[in-house]
Amino acid sequence: MYARIALWLSFIVAVHCPLEAQEVVDTVFVGGHVFNSISGELEPNSSIAILKGRFVGVGENPDKYRAKETVTLDDGDFILPGLIDCHAHYNVRLIKKRREEFQFMPLVYLANGATVTFSCGEFDPHGMMELRKRIEKGEQIGPRLINSGPYFGRARPSWRGKKPEQEIRDEVDFWASRGVGGFKAKAIDPDSLRVLIEQAHKHNLTVTGHLDSGYRNSVNPKDAIDMGIDRIEHFLGGDALPNSTSAYQSLQNLQPGTPAYRQIVQHFIDNGIYFDATLTAYGYLGETTAETHEEYQYWFNENELFTPHMQELVKKAPPQKGMDIYQRIYRVKQTTIEPFHAAGGLITLGTDHVSNGNHLPGFGIHREMDVMVRSGISPSETLKIATINGAKALKIDQDHGSIETGKSADLVILKGNPLENIRNTRNISHVVKSGVIHDPAKLLASVKGKIGPADEDQESDW
Repeated sequence: MYARIALWLSFIVAVHCPLEAQEVVDTVFVGGHVFNSISGELEPNSSIAILKGRFVGVGENPDKYRAKETVTLDDGDFILPGLIDCHAHYNVRLIKKRREEFQFMPLVYLANGATVTFSCGEFDPHGMMELRKRIEKGEQIGPRLINSGPYFGRARPSWRGKKPEQEIRDEVDFWASRGVGGFKAKAIDPDSLRVLIEQAHKHNLTVTGHLDSGYRNSVNPKDAIDMGIDRIEHFLGGDALPNSTSAYQSLQNLQPGTPAYRQIVQHFIDNGIYFDATLTAYGYLGETTAETHEEYQYWFNENELFTPHMQELVKKAPPQKGMDIYQRIYRVKQTTIEPFHAAGGLITLGTDHVSNGNHLPGFGIHREMDVMVRSGISPSETLKIATINGAKALKIDQDHGSIETGKSADLVILKGNPLENIRNTRNISHVVKSGVIHDPAKLLASVKGKIGPADEDQESDW
């Protein structure tokens, strides 16, 4: 009799208490294809589950979940990890000065799939710090913002002469205590850079540098690598950039395959240093135009995001003449980046563009990927550069850079296969940041007509 009762009880438990109850999650994305930024391959997406802003399941049977919202994708949908801009600027130079634009630039970056940005040199570091806090509190929409604080070096307007060592250390401590995620050196002398790197590393914070050739007490990137710098912007350095002249003068003549080129590339590789190539930044400054270079054409009318008054000022302004040297550098950088990558060099994506009333840097992340592919890097490797490489370089890969269980739920959904055409990264239908789904079209619509001075009276502020 007792055996029959036990059997009956087990039947009741099995019926009313299933062994594997469905997990309750906030969102499940089902269908489409997902880019694996570790392997560089596209994989069928069975499911991506999100709870409280994090991925809690990737590749599971979707029946495992009971979701508050299910997003069903089709065969033409492609999912990427959130994009990472390692050289983002939130400032513009519209009329009289270069100033931060706190209100709308975050929306433009996010609408273009950038879920993490490193603000690589800030003209208003206190204002940028407050922007970061508003985004973190959910009071303002934008990417995860990693602050750099003020420039260290003569690029900072208030930097005069050579700073005492203790003053640099105190500044690093000050900004580290206020939550910056790294530092940017530009136009800095060797002694100051050495102190900056040493003090930043005490806080486990990275240092990147816009350096030179060693000319006139500047710092050659090779020497900065020997000091322990974490990342290098723009120039490879070494004997390829001799200290007898400025980096800009010698860079335009740089040739891959020369002994000097091979030596500096190997020095980067041996020390595990990330190179932020910022290819397109030089095209904006050169003779490159949307009429002559396909990569600078608009796929979205960016001008409409500026105020009507600003649009009129741009129309009336005389055409800006680019500099031949920047055009030559733009071409050279395209010939030297693929051999760097093929040799095993580590690359990140950075836009490094400051708008003057035309192209906005938020859109530049897609131009940068386009030019990487045009330079010979495969679309798959380019997407890895734009995601996991940036996360590793910024030391945030435990949370960002790939779609893996436990990481921050950042992703971008595209229409069209980006491995067949990298320009498909522009066709964004959804952006998800920390589990929150955003419509990029609505984000951009909310910015339309709002960047810049509303009238002549406001011009002095810009």
